[in-house]
Amino acid sequence: MLFFSWYAYKKKQGVVQVFGLMMLSNAIWSLAYGLELASSGLDQAKFFINIEYVGITTLPLCWVLFCLKIAGKEKWYKHPLTLSVLIGVTVTVTLLVWTNSYHHLHYKNYYMDKTGEFPMVYLVPGIAYKLFTGYFYLLLGYGSYLLIATFRKADPIYKSQNYSVVFAAIIPWITNIAYILGFRPVGNLDLTPFSFAATIFFIAIAIYRFKLFDVLPIAREKVLDLIQDGFLVIDKKNRVIDYNNAFRKYLTDPNSKTIIGTQVETFFPEQKAFFEFLETHQSGKIELHIASQSGPVDLEADILYLDENRLNNDATIIKLQDLTHFKQESLRSQQQTEELKKLNQLKDRIFSIIAHDLRGPLVNLSEVLKMISNNLITIEEFKELSPILNKDILYTTDLLENILHWSRSQLKGYGINKEYFDLKSMIVNEVNYHLPSAASKNVQIIQDVFPGNIVYADMLMIQIVVRNLLSNAIKFCYEGCEIDITAVYHKGQMLLSIADNGMGIKKEALKKLFGGDNISTRGTMNEKGTGLGLMVCKEFMERNEGRITVESEFGKGTTFHLFIPIEPTSGMG
Repeated sequence: MLFFSWYAYKKKQGVVQVFGLMMLSNAIWSLAYGLELASSGLDQAKFFINIEYVGITTLPLCWVLFCLKIAGKEKWYKHPLTLSVLIGVTVTVTLLVWTNSYHHLHYKNYYMDKTGEFPMVYLVPGIAYKLFTGYFYLLLGYGSYLLIATFRKADPIYKSQNYSVVFAAIIPWITNIAYILGFRPVGNLDLTPFSFAATIFFIAIAIYRFKLFDVLPIAREKVLDLIQDGFLVIDKKNRVIDYNNAFRKYLTDPNSKTIIGTQVETFFPEQKAFFEFLETHQSGKIELHIASQSGPVDLEADILYLDENRLNNDATIIKLQDLTHFKQESLRSQQQTEELKKLNQLKDRIFSIIAHDLRGPLVNLSEVLKMISNNLITIEEFKELSPILNKDILYTTDLLENILHWSRSQLKGYGINKEYFDLKSMIVNEVNYHLPSAASKNVQIIQDVFPGNIVYADMLMIQIVVRNLLSNAIKFCYEGCEIDITAVYHKGQMLLSIADNGMGIKKEALKKLFGGDNISTRGTMNEKGTGLGLMVCKEFMERNEGRITVESEFGKGTTFHLFIPIEPTSGMG
Protein backbone atom coordinates (compact mmCIF):
# COMPACT_ATOMS: atom_id res chain seq x y z
CA MET A 1 0.00 0.00 0.00
CA LEU A 2 2.91 2.36 0.74
CA PHE A 3 4.33 1.78 -2.73
CA PHE A 4 1.04 2.46 -4.48
CA SER A 5 0.40 5.60 -2.47
CA TRP A 6 3.80 6.85 -3.65
CA TYR A 7 3.00 5.75 -7.21
CA ALA A 8 -0.35 7.58 -7.14
CA TYR A 9 1.23 10.72 -5.67
CA LYS A 10 3.61 10.90 -8.65
CA LYS A 11 0.60 11.44 -10.93
CA LYS A 12 0.18 15.04 -12.10
CA GLN A 13 -3.56 15.15 -11.45
CA GLY A 14 -4.28 16.73 -8.07
CA VAL A 15 -7.09 14.33 -7.24
CA VAL A 16 -4.77 11.36 -7.82
CA GLN A 17 -2.16 12.87 -5.52
CA VAL A 18 -4.72 13.36 -2.74
CA PHE A 19 -5.94 9.83 -3.27
CA GLY A 20 -2.33 8.66 -2.90
CA LEU A 21 -1.99 10.61 0.37
CA MET A 22 -5.22 9.04 1.64
CA MET A 23 -3.80 5.60 0.84
CA LEU A 24 -0.60 6.55 2.68
CA SER A 25 -2.53 7.64 5.78
CA ASN A 26 -4.52 4.41 5.80
CA ALA A 27 -1.34 2.37 5.26
CA ILE A 28 0.37 4.02 8.25
CA TRP A 29 -2.69 3.49 10.43
CA SER A 30 -3.21 -0.14 9.39
CA LEU A 31 0.47 -1.08 9.54
CA ALA A 32 1.05 0.53 12.93
CA TYR A 33 -2.16 -0.98 14.28
CA GLY A 34 -1.01 -4.40 13.13
CA LEU A 35 2.31 -3.88 14.96
CA GLU A 36 0.39 -2.69 18.04
CA LEU A 37 -1.58 -5.95 18.04
CA ALA A 38 1.69 -7.86 17.80
CA SER A 39 3.20 -5.99 20.77
CA SER A 40 3.86 -7.96 23.93
CA GLY A 41 4.32 -5.00 26.27
CA LEU A 42 2.48 -1.75 26.99
CA ASP A 43 5.45 0.52 26.21
CA GLN A 44 5.92 -1.08 22.81
CA ALA A 45 2.20 -0.79 22.09
CA LYS A 46 2.22 2.92 23.09
CA PHE A 47 5.02 3.54 20.60
CA PHE A 48 2.99 2.11 17.74
CA ILE A 49 -0.14 3.98 18.90
CA ASN A 50 1.85 7.20 18.50
CA ILE A 51 2.73 6.17 14.94
CA GLU A 52 -0.89 5.19 14.24
CA TYR A 53 -2.05 8.73 14.98
CA VAL A 54 0.04 10.07 12.14
CA GLY A 55 -2.35 8.16 9.86
CA ILE A 56 -5.48 8.62 12.01
CA THR A 57 -5.24 12.41 12.13
CA THR A 58 -4.28 12.87 8.46
CA LEU A 59 -6.83 10.42 7.04
CA PRO A 60 -9.96 12.57 7.65
CA LEU A 61 -8.05 15.58 6.29
CA CYS A 62 -7.10 13.71 3.11
CA TRP A 63 -10.64 12.34 2.83
CA VAL A 64 -12.30 15.76 2.89
CA LEU A 65 -9.68 17.20 0.48
CA PHE A 66 -10.30 14.27 -1.86
CA CYS A 67 -14.08 14.78 -1.73
CA LEU A 68 -13.71 18.55 -2.26
CA LYS A 69 -11.63 17.91 -5.40
CA ILE A 70 -14.16 15.37 -6.70
CA ALA A 71 -16.95 17.91 -6.07
CA GLY A 72 -14.96 20.69 -7.74
CA LYS A 73 -14.82 22.84 -4.57
CA GLU A 74 -11.05 23.31 -4.30
CA LYS A 75 -11.49 26.99 -3.44
CA TRP A 76 -12.92 26.11 -0.05
CA TYR A 77 -9.76 24.51 1.32
CA LYS A 78 -7.40 26.79 -0.58
CA HIS A 79 -8.38 29.62 1.73
CA PRO A 80 -5.36 30.13 4.10
CA LEU A 81 -7.45 30.18 7.27
CA THR A 82 -9.38 27.01 6.43
CA LEU A 83 -6.28 25.06 5.53
CA SER A 84 -4.48 26.34 8.63
CA VAL A 85 -7.32 25.15 10.89
CA LEU A 86 -7.38 21.71 9.29
CA ILE A 87 -3.61 21.27 9.55
CA GLY A 88 -3.58 22.81 13.04
CA VAL A 89 -6.13 20.32 14.35
CA THR A 90 -4.16 17.44 12.80
CA VAL A 91 -0.88 18.54 14.40
CA THR A 92 -2.49 19.37 17.77
CA VAL A 93 -4.20 16.02 18.15
CA THR A 94 -1.03 14.19 17.15
CA LEU A 95 1.00 16.09 19.78
CA LEU A 96 -1.69 15.44 22.43
CA VAL A 97 -1.38 11.71 21.79
CA TRP A 98 2.41 11.80 21.86
CA THR A 99 2.40 13.70 25.18
CA ASN A 100 -0.60 11.94 26.71
CA SER A 101 1.49 10.56 29.61
CA TYR A 102 1.83 14.12 30.98
CA HIS A 103 -1.78 15.29 30.84
CA HIS A 104 -4.05 12.29 30.02
CA LEU A 105 -6.36 14.49 27.96
CA HIS A 106 -6.62 12.13 25.03
CA TYR A 107 -6.60 8.84 26.93
CA LYS A 108 -7.44 8.77 30.62
CA ASN A 109 -5.76 5.42 30.92
CA TYR A 110 -4.62 2.44 28.91
CA TYR A 111 -3.46 -1.03 29.89
CA MET A 112 -2.79 -4.43 28.38
CA ASP A 113 -5.93 -6.55 28.32
CA LYS A 114 -4.86 -10.20 28.40
CA THR A 115 -8.31 -11.75 28.76
CA GLY A 116 -8.67 -12.42 25.02
CA GLU A 117 -6.88 -14.80 22.69
CA PHE A 118 -3.95 -12.39 22.48
CA PRO A 119 -2.96 -9.30 24.51
CA MET A 120 -4.46 -5.99 23.36
CA VAL A 121 -4.34 -2.43 24.61
CA TYR A 122 -7.56 -1.34 26.32
CA LEU A 123 -8.09 2.41 25.95
CA VAL A 124 -10.12 4.68 28.24
CA PRO A 125 -11.00 7.81 26.14
CA GLY A 126 -10.45 11.31 27.48
CA ILE A 127 -11.99 14.67 26.56
CA ALA A 128 -9.56 15.29 23.67
CA TYR A 129 -10.36 11.85 22.22
CA LYS A 130 -14.09 12.63 22.25
CA LEU A 131 -13.57 16.04 20.63
CA PHE A 132 -11.37 14.53 17.94
CA THR A 133 -13.95 11.79 17.33
CA GLY A 134 -16.55 14.51 16.70
CA TYR A 135 -14.12 16.30 14.37
CA PHE A 136 -13.39 12.98 12.61
CA TYR A 137 -17.10 12.35 12.01
CA LEU A 138 -17.65 15.95 10.91
CA LEU A 139 -15.05 15.70 8.12
CA LEU A 140 -16.16 12.19 7.18
CA GLY A 141 -19.79 13.25 7.04
CA TYR A 142 -19.07 16.42 5.09
CA GLY A 143 -17.03 14.49 2.54
CA SER A 144 -19.76 11.87 2.17
CA TYR A 145 -22.34 14.61 1.66
CA LEU A 146 -20.21 16.18 -1.08
CA LEU A 147 -19.93 12.85 -2.88
CA ILE A 148 -23.67 12.14 -2.68
CA ALA A 149 -24.54 15.67 -3.82
CA THR A 150 -22.11 15.41 -6.72
CA PHE A 151 -23.28 12.01 -7.91
CA ARG A 152 -26.94 12.95 -7.71
CA LYS A 153 -26.27 15.40 -10.51
CA ALA A 154 -24.33 12.89 -12.58
CA ASP A 155 -25.59 11.19 -15.73
CA PRO A 156 -27.90 8.19 -15.08
CA ILE A 157 -25.54 5.79 -16.84
CA TYR A 158 -23.19 6.12 -13.82
CA LYS A 159 -25.82 4.85 -11.39
CA SER A 160 -23.89 1.70 -10.46
CA GLN A 161 -20.67 3.63 -9.87
CA ASN A 162 -22.48 6.18 -7.72
CA TYR A 163 -23.93 3.49 -5.49
CA SER A 164 -20.46 1.96 -5.11
CA VAL A 165 -18.95 5.23 -3.87
CA VAL A 166 -21.84 5.96 -1.48
CA PHE A 167 -21.63 2.45 -0.11
CA ALA A 168 -17.87 2.85 0.32
CA ALA A 169 -18.38 6.08 2.27
CA ILE A 170 -20.79 4.40 4.69
CA ILE A 171 -18.45 1.52 5.62
CA PRO A 172 -16.18 3.50 8.03
CA TRP A 173 -19.21 5.11 9.67
CA ILE A 174 -20.78 1.77 10.51
CA THR A 175 -17.52 0.22 11.64
CA ASN A 176 -16.33 3.07 13.86
CA ILE A 177 -19.75 3.76 15.41
CA ALA A 178 -20.05 0.06 16.26
CA TYR A 179 -16.62 0.19 17.91
CA ILE A 180 -17.46 3.34 19.92
CA LEU A 181 -20.78 1.84 21.09
CA GLY A 182 -19.01 -1.27 22.30
CA PHE A 183 -20.16 -3.70 19.59
CA ARG A 184 -16.87 -5.52 19.13
CA PRO A 185 -17.19 -9.03 17.67
CA VAL A 186 -13.42 -9.62 17.98
CA GLY A 187 -12.81 -8.25 21.46
CA ASN A 188 -11.09 -4.85 21.61
CA LEU A 189 -9.91 -5.14 18.00
CA ASP A 190 -10.66 -1.85 16.19
CA LEU A 191 -11.72 -2.64 12.61
CA THR A 192 -11.85 1.01 11.53
CA PRO A 193 -8.50 1.06 9.66
CA PHE A 194 -9.53 -2.04 7.75
CA SER A 195 -12.90 -0.51 6.92
CA PHE A 196 -11.09 2.46 5.36
CA ALA A 197 -9.08 -0.01 3.29
CA ALA A 198 -12.39 -1.42 2.01
CA THR A 199 -13.61 2.12 1.33
CA ILE A 200 -10.53 2.93 -0.72
CA PHE A 201 -11.02 -0.30 -2.67
CA PHE A 202 -14.61 0.51 -3.64
CA ILE A 203 -13.81 4.12 -4.45
CA ALA A 204 -10.87 3.02 -6.60
CA ILE A 205 -13.13 0.74 -8.65
CA ALA A 206 -15.91 3.33 -8.88
CA ILE A 207 -13.58 6.13 -9.92
CA TYR A 208 -11.98 3.95 -12.55
CA ARG A 209 -15.41 3.23 -14.05
CA PHE A 210 -16.40 6.88 -13.52
CA LYS A 211 -13.57 7.84 -15.89
CA LEU A 212 -12.29 10.63 -13.60
CA PHE A 213 -8.73 9.27 -13.68
CA ASP A 214 -6.93 6.03 -14.38
CA VAL A 215 -6.97 4.33 -11.00
CA LEU A 216 -6.19 0.80 -12.21
CA PRO A 217 -2.42 0.92 -11.58
CA ILE A 218 -3.13 2.07 -8.02
CA ALA A 219 -6.05 -0.09 -7.02
CA ARG A 220 -5.13 -3.41 -8.60
CA GLU A 221 -2.14 -4.43 -6.53
CA LYS A 222 -3.21 -2.38 -3.51
CA VAL A 223 -6.41 -4.30 -3.01
CA LEU A 224 -6.79 -7.24 -5.36
CA ASP A 225 -3.40 -8.73 -4.50
CA LEU A 226 -4.43 -8.76 -0.84
CA ILE A 227 -7.55 -10.77 -1.66
CA GLN A 228 -7.25 -14.54 -1.46
CA ASP A 229 -9.69 -15.09 -4.34
CA GLY A 230 -8.24 -15.02 -7.82
CA PHE A 231 -9.19 -12.17 -10.15
CA LEU A 232 -8.79 -12.24 -13.91
CA VAL A 233 -9.56 -9.55 -16.51
CA ILE A 234 -9.89 -10.56 -20.16
CA ASP A 235 -10.62 -8.60 -23.33
CA LYS A 236 -13.26 -9.29 -25.97
CA LYS A 237 -10.92 -11.82 -27.64
CA ASN A 238 -10.61 -13.74 -24.35
CA ARG A 239 -6.98 -12.68 -23.86
CA VAL A 240 -5.74 -12.01 -20.32
CA ILE A 241 -5.11 -8.31 -19.78
CA ASP A 242 -4.84 -8.23 -16.00
CA TYR A 243 -4.81 -10.57 -12.98
CA ASN A 244 -3.87 -10.67 -9.31
CA ASN A 245 -1.28 -12.84 -7.59
CA ALA A 246 -3.93 -15.16 -6.12
CA PHE A 247 -4.76 -16.28 -9.68
CA ARG A 248 -1.30 -17.86 -10.00
CA LYS A 249 -2.04 -20.58 -7.44
CA TYR A 250 -4.59 -22.07 -9.85
CA LEU A 251 -2.00 -22.54 -12.61
CA THR A 252 0.06 -25.60 -13.41
CA ASP A 253 3.03 -23.22 -13.60
CA PRO A 254 2.55 -20.50 -10.93
CA ASN A 255 5.83 -18.81 -11.92
CA SER A 256 4.81 -18.32 -15.54
CA LYS A 257 5.85 -14.95 -17.00
CA THR A 258 3.61 -15.15 -20.07
CA ILE A 259 0.15 -14.75 -18.52
CA ILE A 260 -0.66 -11.33 -20.01
CA GLY A 261 -1.83 -11.74 -23.60
CA THR A 262 -2.43 -15.49 -23.30
CA GLN A 263 -5.80 -16.94 -24.29
CA VAL A 264 -7.86 -17.83 -21.22
CA GLU A 265 -8.53 -21.27 -22.78
CA THR A 266 -4.88 -22.11 -22.05
CA PHE A 267 -5.48 -21.86 -18.30
CA PHE A 268 -8.91 -23.54 -18.25
CA PRO A 269 -8.83 -26.35 -20.85
CA GLU A 270 -11.87 -28.60 -21.37
CA GLN A 271 -14.25 -26.20 -19.56
CA LYS A 272 -17.03 -26.23 -22.17
CA ALA A 273 -19.77 -24.71 -20.01
CA PHE A 274 -17.44 -21.89 -18.88
CA PHE A 275 -16.62 -20.85 -22.46
CA GLU A 276 -20.27 -21.05 -23.46
CA PHE A 277 -20.86 -18.36 -20.80
CA LEU A 278 -18.15 -16.19 -22.37
CA GLU A 279 -19.33 -16.78 -25.94
CA THR A 280 -22.97 -15.97 -25.12
CA HIS A 281 -21.94 -13.00 -22.97
CA GLN A 282 -23.66 -14.30 -19.84
CA SER A 283 -22.97 -12.90 -16.38
CA GLY A 284 -23.21 -15.30 -13.48
CA LYS A 285 -21.49 -18.08 -11.60
CA ILE A 286 -20.27 -21.43 -12.85
CA GLU A 287 -18.20 -24.19 -11.27
CA LEU A 288 -14.88 -25.35 -12.73
CA HIS A 289 -12.70 -28.36 -12.02
CA ILE A 290 -9.08 -27.74 -13.00
CA ALA A 291 -5.61 -29.14 -12.44
CA SER A 292 -3.12 -26.89 -10.65
CA GLN A 293 0.43 -27.42 -9.44
CA SER A 294 -0.93 -28.40 -5.99
CA GLY A 295 -3.43 -30.89 -7.47
CA PRO A 296 -7.07 -30.87 -8.61
CA VAL A 297 -8.99 -27.73 -7.60
CA ASP A 298 -12.73 -26.97 -7.60
CA LEU A 299 -13.46 -23.32 -8.40
CA GLU A 300 -16.48 -21.08 -8.66
CA ALA A 301 -16.08 -18.54 -11.47
CA ASP A 302 -18.13 -15.35 -11.10
CA ILE A 303 -18.25 -13.62 -14.48
CA LEU A 304 -18.97 -9.88 -14.67
CA TYR A 305 -19.08 -7.83 -17.88
CA LEU A 306 -18.18 -4.14 -17.66
CA ASP A 307 -20.34 -3.00 -20.55
CA GLU A 308 -23.68 -2.79 -18.76
CA ASN A 309 -23.39 1.02 -18.78
CA ARG A 310 -21.51 1.22 -22.09
CA LEU A 311 -18.21 1.82 -20.29
CA ASN A 312 -15.06 -0.32 -20.69
CA ASN A 313 -16.96 -2.56 -23.09
CA ASP A 314 -13.86 -4.59 -23.94
CA ALA A 315 -13.26 -5.97 -20.44
CA THR A 316 -14.63 -8.92 -18.51
CA ILE A 317 -13.80 -9.58 -14.85
CA ILE A 318 -13.70 -13.18 -13.62
CA LYS A 319 -13.54 -13.81 -9.89
CA LEU A 320 -12.30 -17.29 -8.92
CA GLN A 321 -13.20 -18.67 -5.51
CA ASP A 322 -11.62 -21.93 -4.30
CA LEU A 323 -14.36 -24.41 -3.37
CA THR A 324 -12.05 -27.41 -2.91
CA HIS A 325 -12.17 -27.31 0.88
CA PHE A 326 -15.96 -26.91 0.90
CA LYS A 327 -16.37 -29.78 -1.56
CA GLN A 328 -14.12 -32.01 0.52
CA GLU A 329 -16.04 -31.11 3.66
CA SER A 330 -19.31 -31.81 1.88
CA LEU A 331 -18.03 -35.18 0.65
CA ARG A 332 -16.72 -36.01 4.12
CA SER A 333 -20.09 -35.07 5.58
CA GLN A 334 -21.86 -37.32 3.07
CA GLN A 335 -19.52 -40.19 3.89
CA GLN A 336 -20.08 -39.70 7.60
CA THR A 337 -23.83 -39.66 6.98
CA GLU A 338 -23.60 -42.92 5.05
CA GLU A 339 -21.43 -44.50 7.75
CA LEU A 340 -23.86 -43.35 10.43
CA LYS A 341 -26.76 -44.77 8.42
CA LYS A 342 -24.99 -48.12 8.13
CA LEU A 343 -24.15 -48.11 11.84
CA ASN A 344 -27.79 -47.39 12.69
CA GLN A 345 -28.92 -50.22 10.43
CA LEU A 346 -26.37 -52.50 12.06
CA LYS A 347 -27.49 -51.41 15.52
CA ASP A 348 -31.09 -52.26 14.61
CA ARG A 349 -29.90 -55.59 13.23
CA ILE A 350 -27.99 -56.43 16.43
CA PHE A 351 -30.95 -55.48 18.61
CA SER A 352 -33.13 -57.68 16.45
CA ILE A 353 -30.68 -60.57 16.86
CA ILE A 354 -30.50 -60.07 20.61
CA ALA A 355 -34.29 -59.83 20.85
CA HIS A 356 -35.03 -62.90 18.69
CA ASP A 357 -32.09 -65.12 17.74
CA LEU A 358 -30.35 -64.87 21.09
CA ARG A 359 -33.49 -65.08 23.18
CA GLY A 360 -35.01 -68.02 21.27
CA PRO A 361 -32.38 -70.72 22.03
CA LEU A 362 -32.15 -69.65 25.67
CA VAL A 363 -35.93 -69.84 26.07
CA ASN A 364 -35.93 -73.30 24.47
CA LEU A 365 -33.21 -74.51 26.80
CA SER A 366 -35.04 -73.03 29.80
CA GLU A 367 -38.27 -74.76 28.83
CA VAL A 368 -36.58 -78.14 28.37
CA LEU A 369 -34.89 -77.86 31.76
CA LYS A 370 -38.24 -77.00 33.37
CA MET A 371 -39.82 -80.04 31.74
CA ILE A 372 -37.05 -82.28 33.07
CA SER A 373 -37.33 -80.85 36.58
CA ASN A 374 -41.12 -81.40 36.47
CA ASN A 375 -40.69 -84.95 35.08
CA LEU A 376 -42.66 -84.03 31.97
CA ILE A 377 -40.13 -85.72 29.63
CA THR A 378 -38.02 -88.86 30.00
CA ILE A 379 -34.26 -89.16 29.78
CA GLU A 380 -34.61 -90.83 26.37
CA GLU A 381 -36.68 -87.92 25.08
CA PHE A 382 -34.09 -85.48 26.45
CA LYS A 383 -31.34 -87.38 24.61
CA GLU A 384 -33.32 -86.99 21.41
CA LEU A 385 -33.56 -83.22 21.99
CA SER A 386 -29.94 -82.75 23.06
CA PRO A 387 -28.41 -82.50 19.53
CA ILE A 388 -30.82 -79.67 18.74
CA LEU A 389 -30.09 -77.95 22.05
CA ASN A 390 -26.36 -78.41 21.44
CA LYS A 391 -26.62 -76.66 18.06
CA ASP A 392 -28.60 -73.82 19.64
CA ILE A 393 -26.00 -73.37 22.37
CA LEU A 394 -23.10 -73.39 19.86
CA TYR A 395 -24.95 -70.86 17.70
CA THR A 396 -25.66 -68.67 20.72
CA THR A 397 -22.03 -68.88 21.85
CA ASP A 398 -20.69 -67.88 18.41
CA LEU A 399 -23.24 -65.10 18.18
CA LEU A 400 -22.33 -63.66 21.56
CA GLU A 401 -18.64 -63.89 20.72
CA ASN A 402 -19.03 -61.97 17.46
CA ILE A 403 -21.25 -59.29 19.02
CA LEU A 404 -18.80 -58.91 21.89
CA HIS A 405 -15.73 -58.62 19.66
CA TRP A 406 -17.37 -56.23 17.21
CA SER A 407 -18.80 -53.96 19.92
CA ARG A 408 -15.42 -53.82 21.68
CA SER A 409 -13.75 -52.81 18.43
CA GLN A 410 -16.23 -49.91 18.09
CA LEU A 411 -15.46 -48.50 21.53
CA LYS A 412 -13.49 -45.24 21.44
CA GLY A 413 -9.97 -45.80 22.65
CA TYR A 414 -10.09 -49.57 22.12
CA GLY A 415 -6.59 -50.36 20.90
CA ILE A 416 -4.99 -53.31 19.21
CA ASN A 417 -1.98 -55.26 20.42
CA LYS A 418 0.19 -55.96 17.40
CA GLU A 419 2.97 -58.49 17.81
CA TYR A 420 5.00 -61.08 15.91
CA PHE A 421 3.53 -64.56 16.12
CA ASP A 422 3.75 -67.93 14.37
CA LEU A 423 0.81 -68.32 12.01
CA LYS A 424 0.95 -72.14 11.96
CA SER A 425 0.52 -72.47 15.75
CA MET A 426 -2.57 -70.29 15.64
CA ILE A 427 -4.02 -72.23 12.67
CA VAL A 428 -3.46 -75.59 14.40
CA ASN A 429 -5.30 -74.37 17.50
CA GLU A 430 -8.26 -73.18 15.43
CA VAL A 431 -8.41 -76.40 13.41
CA ASN A 432 -8.47 -78.42 16.64
CA TYR A 433 -11.23 -76.16 17.97
CA HIS A 434 -13.42 -76.88 14.92
CA LEU A 435 -12.72 -80.62 14.57
CA PRO A 436 -15.88 -81.74 16.47
CA SER A 437 -18.23 -79.65 14.30
CA ALA A 438 -16.37 -80.72 11.15
CA ALA A 439 -16.57 -84.39 12.18
CA SER A 440 -20.34 -84.11 12.64
CA LYS A 441 -20.62 -83.40 8.88
CA ASN A 442 -17.72 -85.70 7.89
CA VAL A 443 -15.77 -82.62 6.66
CA GLN A 444 -11.99 -82.96 6.43
CA ILE A 445 -9.79 -79.95 7.31
CA ILE A 446 -6.32 -79.98 5.74
CA GLN A 447 -3.85 -77.30 6.79
CA ASP A 448 -0.64 -76.83 4.82
CA VAL A 449 0.98 -73.94 6.70
CA PHE A 450 4.72 -74.25 7.29
CA PRO A 451 6.23 -73.62 10.73
CA GLY A 452 8.05 -70.29 11.07
CA ASN A 453 5.58 -68.28 8.96
CA ILE A 454 5.74 -65.18 11.15
CA VAL A 455 3.22 -62.36 10.79
CA TYR A 456 2.81 -59.00 12.54
CA ALA A 457 -0.72 -58.29 13.77
CA ASP A 458 -3.06 -58.56 16.73
CA MET A 459 -3.13 -62.34 17.21
CA LEU A 460 -6.54 -62.34 18.92
CA MET A 461 -8.12 -60.42 16.04
CA ILE A 462 -6.59 -62.68 13.37
CA GLN A 463 -7.67 -65.70 15.41
CA ILE A 464 -11.27 -64.42 15.47
CA VAL A 465 -11.16 -63.86 11.69
CA VAL A 466 -9.87 -67.40 11.03
CA ARG A 467 -12.41 -68.86 13.47
CA ASN A 468 -15.28 -67.15 11.66
CA LEU A 469 -14.06 -68.26 8.23
CA LEU A 470 -13.58 -71.89 9.33
CA SER A 471 -17.00 -71.87 10.97
CA ASN A 472 -18.56 -70.56 7.74
CA ALA A 473 -16.67 -73.10 5.63
CA ILE A 474 -17.98 -75.99 7.74
CA LYS A 475 -21.47 -74.48 7.76
CA PHE A 476 -21.65 -74.36 3.95
CA CYS A 477 -19.94 -77.71 3.31
CA TYR A 478 -21.84 -80.83 2.40
CA GLU A 479 -21.02 -84.17 3.99
CA GLY A 480 -17.65 -85.43 2.78
CA CYS A 481 -16.39 -81.99 1.67
CA GLU A 482 -12.85 -80.75 2.20
CA ILE A 483 -11.41 -77.51 3.60
CA ASP A 484 -7.84 -76.53 2.61
CA ILE A 485 -5.76 -73.95 4.50
CA THR A 486 -2.56 -72.62 2.87
CA ALA A 487 -0.18 -69.73 3.48
CA VAL A 488 2.41 -68.16 1.12
CA TYR A 489 4.38 -64.91 1.00
CA HIS A 490 2.86 -62.43 -1.45
CA LYS A 491 4.20 -58.93 -2.17
CA GLY A 492 5.53 -58.26 1.31
CA GLN A 493 2.54 -59.82 3.07
CA MET A 494 1.43 -63.28 4.14
CA LEU A 495 -1.44 -64.60 2.02
CA LEU A 496 -3.55 -67.01 4.06
CA SER A 497 -6.21 -68.83 2.04
CA ILE A 498 -9.14 -70.88 3.39
CA ALA A 499 -10.85 -72.81 0.56
CA ASP A 500 -13.78 -75.23 0.59
CA ASN A 501 -15.60 -77.18 -2.08
CA GLY A 502 -19.02 -76.63 -0.53
CA MET A 503 -22.14 -74.90 -1.85
CA GLY A 504 -20.45 -71.61 -2.84
CA ILE A 505 -21.99 -68.15 -2.98
CA LYS A 506 -24.34 -66.70 -5.57
CA LYS A 507 -23.05 -63.72 -7.59
CA GLU A 508 -25.72 -61.38 -6.23
CA ALA A 509 -24.80 -62.19 -2.63
CA LEU A 510 -21.06 -62.08 -3.41
CA LYS A 511 -21.29 -58.42 -4.41
CA LYS A 512 -22.95 -57.51 -1.09
CA LEU A 513 -20.76 -59.71 1.10
CA PHE A 514 -18.66 -56.90 2.62
CA GLY A 515 -21.10 -54.06 1.97
CA GLY A 516 -22.50 -53.94 5.49
CA ASP A 517 -25.85 -55.45 4.49
CA ASN A 518 -25.47 -58.23 7.09
CA ILE A 519 -26.58 -61.04 4.79
CA SER A 520 -27.46 -64.21 6.71
CA THR A 521 -27.78 -67.56 4.92
CA ARG A 522 -28.58 -70.96 6.39
CA GLY A 523 -26.02 -73.75 5.99
CA THR A 524 -26.26 -77.09 4.21
CA MET A 525 -27.85 -78.65 7.31
CA ASN A 526 -30.06 -75.63 8.01
CA GLU A 527 -27.51 -74.08 10.39
CA LYS A 528 -28.45 -70.53 11.31
CA GLY A 529 -26.25 -67.46 10.83
CA THR A 530 -26.38 -63.80 11.78
CA GLY A 531 -24.40 -62.06 9.03
CA LEU A 532 -22.14 -60.42 11.63
CA GLY A 533 -19.13 -62.71 11.19
CA LEU A 534 -17.80 -61.37 7.87
CA MET A 535 -18.36 -57.79 9.01
CA VAL A 536 -16.16 -58.50 12.03
CA CYS A 537 -13.57 -60.12 9.74
CA LYS A 538 -13.40 -57.09 7.43
CA GLU A 539 -13.21 -54.67 10.36
CA PHE A 540 -10.40 -56.59 12.08
CA MET A 541 -8.32 -57.05 8.91
CA GLU A 542 -8.49 -53.33 8.10
CA ARG A 543 -7.49 -52.40 11.64
CA ASN A 544 -4.39 -54.60 11.22
CA GLU A 545 -3.43 -52.88 7.93
CA GLY A 546 -4.48 -56.01 6.04
CA ARG A 547 -7.41 -56.94 3.84
CA ILE A 548 -9.80 -59.76 3.03
CA THR A 549 -11.03 -60.87 -0.40
CA VAL A 550 -13.24 -63.69 -1.62
CA GLU A 551 -13.61 -65.87 -4.72
CA SER A 552 -16.61 -68.11 -5.14
CA GLU A 553 -18.64 -70.02 -7.69
CA PHE A 554 -22.05 -71.22 -6.72
CA GLY A 555 -22.16 -74.99 -6.49
CA LYS A 556 -18.35 -75.39 -6.55
CA GLY A 557 -17.02 -73.73 -3.40
CA THR A 558 -15.50 -70.61 -1.89
CA THR A 559 -11.99 -69.30 -1.13
CA PHE A 560 -11.28 -66.48 1.31
CA HIS A 561 -7.90 -64.73 1.09
CA LEU A 562 -6.39 -62.92 4.08
CA PHE A 563 -3.49 -60.52 3.43
CA ILE A 564 -1.63 -60.17 6.75
CA PRO A 565 1.37 -57.83 7.32
CA ILE A 566 4.69 -59.48 8.20
CA GLU A 567 6.36 -56.24 9.37
CA PRO A 568 5.12 -52.96 10.92
CA THR A 569 3.80 -50.68 8.19
CA SER A 570 5.12 -47.12 7.79
CA GLY A 571 3.99 -44.88 10.65
CA MET A 572 2.43 -47.77 12.57
CA GLY A 573 3.66 -49.40 15.75
